[in-house]
Amino acid sequence: MKADRVERGNREEKLPALKLTLVQYGILLLMLVLVAGLWRLQVLGADSWKVLAEQNRIRKVPILAPRGKLFDREGRLLVDNYPSVSCFLVREQGHPVDTDLPLIARGLDLDLDQLRATLRRYRGAAAYQPIPIKQDITPDEQAFIAAHRNELPELETIDEERRLYPRDGFAAHVIGYVGEVSEDMLNDPRYAYYEPGDVVGRAGVEQSYDEVLRGEDGSMDVIVDSHGREVGRAGIQPAVPGHDLKLTLDIDIQRAAEEALGTANGAIIAMDPRTGEILAMVSHPSFDPNAFAVRIGRAEWNALITDPNHPLMNKAIQDQLAPGSTFKIIMSVAGLEQGIAENLKVNCAGGGTFYGHFFHCDHHHGLLSIHEAIPESCDTYFYQLASMLGIDTIAKYAHELGIGEKTGIDLPNEMAGVMPSTEWKMKNFHEKWYAGEVISVGIGQGAVAVTPIQLLRALSGVASDGHLVRPHLVNADQVSPDFERALLDTYPGSGAKDVTLRPDTWMTITDGMAGTTQPGLYHTAEGAHLTGIDFAGKTGTAQVVGGGDTHNRGGAKTPNAWFVGMAPRRNPEIAVVVLQEHGDWGSGSAKLAAQVITAYVNKQRRLANNLVLSQAIPGTAAPAAGNGPKPGRTANGPVGKGQAGQAANRPAVAAGTERNTDAVEMAAIWAGPATARQPSGTAERMGVGGFRIALDGSGQVIPIASHSETESRLAGLLAMTAHPLDGTVGSH
Repeated sequence: MKADRVERGNREEKLPALKLTLVQYGILLLMLVLVAGLWRLQVLGADSWKVLAEQNRIRKVPILAPRGKLFDREGRLLVDNYPSVSCFLVREQGHPVDTDLPLIARGLDLDLDQLRATLRRYRGAAAYQPIPIKQDITPDEQAFIAAHRNELPELETIDEERRLYPRDGFAAHVIGYVGEVSEDMLNDPRYAYYEPGDVVGRAGVEQSYDEVLRGEDGSMDVIVDSHGREVGRAGIQPAVPGHDLKLTLDIDIQRAAEEALGTANGAIIAMDPRTGEILAMVSHPSFDPNAFAVRIGRAEWNALITDPNHPLMNKAIQDQLAPGSTFKIIMSVAGLEQGIAENLKVNCAGGGTFYGHFFHCDHHHGLLSIHEAIPESCDTYFYQLASMLGIDTIAKYAHELGIGEKTGIDLPNEMAGVMPSTEWKMKNFHEKWYAGEVISVGIGQGAVAVTPIQLLRALSGVASDGHLVRPHLVNADQVSPDFERALLDTYPGSGAKDVTLRPDTWMTITDGMAGTTQPGLYHTAEGAHLTGIDFAGKTGTAQVVGGGDTHNRGGAKTPNAWFVGMAPRRNPEIAVVVLQEHGDWGSGSAKLAAQVITAYVNKQRRLANNLVLSQAIPGTAAPAAGNGPKPGRTANGPVGKGQAGQAANRPAVAAGTERNTDAVEMAAIWAGPATARQPSGTAERMGVGGFRIALDGSGQVIPIASHSETESRLAGLLAMTAHPLDGTVGSH
């Protein structure tokens, strides 16, 4: 028994020693792990942790780059920027954000649910990325943020410049607007540069030239304490402002077009057919782009997108409608080039029977040729011509002139229109083309659909002896070659090209269009006649679906009223298209075009008079006209094209009289071949009035009174010139 007790005692003494050894080794192992961890943190990872600590001490605050400004062709301001303050929420403060949202919403006058929705939208974004919660905050809201700096350290303010557009929607569809980049846009490779919350061009030039206008954001390093409060600044990387752009728009012509269209729904475009420069572009109804410069309210946005008149649609490049009788110019080209129309005579007895159906005409024109058919717009004549040509021949010439194709204008969302053919109908409807369908096409009805810009380019191209241009709002010298190439790829179209026309075709059609605006029994635009100006064009009255012959102006069944006009008739300096939706007869649109042409001519006279003044008064500099002859082209058209009619279009200069060549060339527009030159008074040749966009930030259009002193000096000078600028301007 005693031996057993001794043995048990020995075992009890050995067990604690074993446990002690295990504990010792365990402690040693833990020490080794701890030492290894300290080595990794303090030696191996020293640099990375130092960077993290520095980042915790320094916060990068973005400096937003101001967008480039927009100017008109003469350097007058169209779009400016103004200083603004926006509020952002920073989540990396280690401060609970959700509990502060009710206080933030009250202090910044925000809807709490909308604020929470904004935060949910940015849930997947990096924690260091500031979340924009309110733009263009008021001084009271800035004071609220400053007063609650300790309670709400997550609120930050950032200075930025915000867009300031002209009031009343002036040139709104051309300029476009800016807005916050959308999630769909962020998934587009073209917007890889942007992050959520960034401002991007969303329409018009703002969108097309966003890459040029946007600039490059900078940043400022702000030193903060452990509570996120700013205690100093460590450095700054300045923002790079966006590039300014000079548009081809002329504010004076744009203003005239806006006033001419008034409250009517539709579009007006004025273009230099020699270069494709857009001088004016109006689309009504319009919208106020300033509403988008901050953040448009949901109610206002819904009102815009549900408006049946489509104020956000740029009808100048997107409205696809039947061209009506303006299409008869395309028909005339096809008929004359095919050798059919030049000897074709048709007896119009108020219509004609084709393929077993009687098709009406507005008048009993009697026997007429194409020389009378164009100015009188005889449907019966063009019914007959269409039946003789056939749809595919018509489509061939229409496509050559760009009908049914985009023009390639440097604006987003241009539409292509429709030019039917046998192939088109089989492809789209899996049906053959019936011969009787061509009759309606012959007068611009049926399946034919054009946009105003497309029609303007085609008809002014015919007047320019087949010289077709690519319409544009920014000249290539304003951007880099790489950007210009990318722009052409982004906005493809039929572009600039020449279509070969026989001299007889060109002369017959241009003379016919000039007759349209001359007094005559059935001349469709005689009410838009301009005395002393070689003004030509073609009206169009296009029936709408279900409209019948109803001419209840403004009603849903009232025809659309078209007019395409130019001055002078051959190789024009300016071409204008007018579309009035449900505007009744095209003759009404012709009068609106005459107003724009008048504004242009008056301005050219003023510029020409100033050139005379600069030559007669020592030390006076001549102003830049901004649209004089381009290299390789005469003032009336391309070198080598259309010379046959230029001698008549260009006024003679008395021997020994020194006159500026540009002034003489510009005078061609109001000294046309069919116009009697009658001297007029000095006051009628002035036109020094104009307008400008205010530079004081108001965006108002401010009229400028006539300068009586300048008029007096010009009057004396003009009295001494051997070649006065003849003709008066007025519509009849």
